[in-house]
Amino acid sequence: MSDKTSKGQRRESTYLYLRLLAYIKGFPLAIIGSLMGYIVFAATTPATTWWLGFTVDAINSENFQEFRVLSPLLCLAIVIFRGIGGFCGSYSLALLANGVIHKLRVELMEHLMLLPSSYFDGVTSGKLVSKFTYDIAQITGAVSNAIAVIVREGFTVMGLLAFLIYTDWKLTLTFLLIAPVVAKVVSVASKYFRRYSMQMQESMGELTQITNESIKGHQVIKSFNAEKYVGRKLTRASEKNKIQNIKMAITRSASTPLVQFLVALALSFLVWLAMSPEFFANKSPGDFVAFLGAAGLLAKPIRQLTQINSVIQRGLSASKSVFSILDESIQADLGKKEAKGVKGKIEFRQVNFFYGRGENAISNISFTVKAGQTVALVGKSGSGKSTIVNLIPRFYECSSGKVLIDDVDIKNFRLNSLRNQISLVTQQVMLFEGTIAENIAYYSETTNFAKIAEAAERAYAMDFIDKLPMGLETQVGDDGVLLSGGERQRIAIARALYKDSTILILDEATSALDSDSEKNIQKALNNLMAGRTTFIITHRLSTIEKADMILVLEDGKISDSGTHDQLLANSSIYNQLLSGYSEPNKSESIL
Repeated sequence: MSDKTSKGQRRESTYLYLRLLAYIKGFPLAIIGSLMGYIVFAATTPATTWWLGFTVDAINSENFQEFRVLSPLLCLAIVIFRGIGGFCGSYSLALLANGVIHKLRVELMEHLMLLPSSYFDGVTSGKLVSKFTYDIAQITGAVSNAIAVIVREGFTVMGLLAFLIYTDWKLTLTFLLIAPVVAKVVSVASKYFRRYSMQMQESMGELTQITNESIKGHQVIKSFNAEKYVGRKLTRASEKNKIQNIKMAITRSASTPLVQFLVALALSFLVWLAMSPEFFANKSPGDFVAFLGAAGLLAKPIRQLTQINSVIQRGLSASKSVFSILDESIQADLGKKEAKGVKGKIEFRQVNFFYGRGENAISNISFTVKAGQTVALVGKSGSGKSTIVNLIPRFYECSSGKVLIDDVDIKNFRLNSLRNQISLVTQQVMLFEGTIAENIAYYSETTNFAKIAEAAERAYAMDFIDKLPMGLETQVGDDGVLLSGGERQRIAIARALYKDSTILILDEATSALDSDSEKNIQKALNNLMAGRTTFIITHRLSTIEKADMILVLEDGKISDSGTHDQLLANSSIYNQLLSGYSEPNKSESIL
């Protein structure tokens, strides 16, 4: 590795650790408590060596009996102070570390929720989950264990060196000659620790992704008899992670004994020098014992300081991974206008959008929807229907052109205010862990059970909710696994009814319902759609026929528009789409 690359890594490591340590500013008492505690703790180590020397000299003194009480009391005092210092240091540091991790975890989630949808298109959920679990755990080690060892053992080393220098500074300088060699060993090991740590994080993200997919898709896996395939896939990812862990262990296991040998070599030379007649010329036996004791005690803190390097490097790699998310630009929210009391007129004015693959997903889209009108979007899969409705709540930003609500560019509205005016029901219903009532009133901080029950009733969901043991207080399970597809769909519709927004987007909102439920839900949707601007993506002919306007999309462009009767008379593409799909329960889709 070149010197330039090595310097770059050192600068990056320093930057990452300083950025990580910047999170501790909000915990001044914990910082002071940990520093004071560990200073007291560290001071007891050289105090112990001094006590040994003092006791040896006391035994050989003429006033031996006078020290029989004092020496044991000094021993107890040192142990008591050591215990108090250790407790204060570790407890304060635990408060500090957990506070930092809590703050970092919350900041990460808050920032993640502000990122544009395009960011989530490029990452897997497993890798994101891995950052909240594995990466955060590694940062915890760097913030808590590493700092604890660095502060506690660092002060201990400084205290012992200060005692050795005070006793005989010339001999102590000979011991310090090994410092550059030890630093070089640690530096080389750090490069490998960092490299293996990054590879471990990547493999953990892959493992998490495979695990999540396997749990959620277990029925698909079983239906294809793909258990062995999934097992092999997981085995390869786990094997990769195992190899990186082994490489990390080899580096740690090799570097630690090497450092220990260098320290032992220096200590041996120090002992040889200390046993010279010149040393005893002006020293007592107690001074000799204390000096050798302090020198011997240096080995343990130095060893721990070198061992903690692997934890630090794992933490730095993890913090780089987490900071990479925090450094992502959030979705622009520069609007100042509150979207309150909007009537629901929507206009697309020469809108273009592409997902970054080069081709436009939609091109030159222009249309106007009056307040309260219902618009149906039809077309083949990939024609741009979902893209159009996703631009309204600004899940994605127009590449060019404008989307206006009540003649105001939606970018001029505050993002939260804009989305408060829009309810969205999709084919892929997302239910969250909690009760049915909590899912219906998901966005609300206060729970109005009367309003929740009314929304559920209007969504024709109470017929199955009343049969459940806990009614509205029934737990839905992970992603609503305890409910059927139709039941989940009706809860999603009840959620939209509860929100009661001016603009409604229905993306295959009735696709998961049987024919009887669909009829009931359609009645509820008809009531909900009255007086509201509604965008519908559906293959139900009965719904399309009732739309005030139908947009026929082809290759991201509007090929035709008009009412059902107008398009039947004038649009060959519309007739082609409807051909064979006129029955409401047909499974085929014109999407």
